[in-house]
Amino acid sequence: MAIGDKILALRKHQGWSQQQLAKKVGTSGPIIGRYERNEMVPSVEVAKKMADIFAVTLDYLVDDTGKTAEIKAMLQRVVEIEALEQEDKKTIVQVIDSLLRDAKARKAYAIPQG
Repeated sequence: MAIGDKILALRKHQGWSQQQLAKKVGTSGPIIGRYERNEMVPSVEVAKKMADIFAVTLDYLVDDTGKTAEIKAMLQRVVEIEALEQEDKKTIVQVIDSLLRDAKARKAYAIPQG
């Protein structure tokens, strides 16, 4: 989802008009409209203000790949693994390493998954 689509969705979720958001950000309603239509991209400073206003992270607002949520989920798994006993951590890492090696081999030799 592009940044303009996120701005539009977040603004509507708050029940604000473009003018209301513009006042909070320190710009004009027409500029907000241009952001929402993806005609313009806000500067880093404006994007940061919007992220703060919407109570979201800047990476959420600007990430158009959808990878941020995936990365955060992976980091949460790492935190959970770190809380385990050393032997359990070692076993989990070995299993992950094994699965990664197999996936890389399938990709390298174009072996279909099955």
